[in-house]
Amino acid sequence: MTLTINTPALLFPAISLIMLAYTNRFLALATLVRNLHAKYSDDKNGLIHNQIKNLRYRLRLIKNMQTFGICSFISCILCMFFIYLEASPISEILFAISLAFFVASLFISLLEIRLSTKALEMELSDMEDLKNPSIVQYIKKRFDKE
Repeated sequence: MTLTINTPALLFPAISLIMLAYTNRFLALATLVRNLHAKYSDDKNGLIHNQIKNLRYRLRLIKNMQTFGICSFISCILCMFFIYLEASPISEILFAISLAFFVASLFISLLEIRLSTKALEMELSDMEDLKNPSIVQYIKKRFDKE
């Protein structure tokens, strides 16, 4: 396989966009933490405690998502540098490493998205008196009402 400078350059927009998405998720989570802190000061119940645990874990995940994304970006830049130096074996290894970091970042992002939906389900369960319903239970309940 011949690796040209264009190959790793294709990752630049993808990595940049995913980093922007991660930053947006972080900012949304930061706002949520600030709002939750105000609630926690007023009322200390079990639901808020579970939300705090969930948010702490999600913050760690977002930190790791961003770390792997940045490592992917740096590996990609180094790959392009070694392509410029015509050091093909090193550039190919760095490109593979860059892809691996990018996949790890996306995988952690998937975990964080699943946790964020779980947090929303906790909020809804408090308002609707539901305990983590499955989609099948939700559909059954909807048909039972009609």
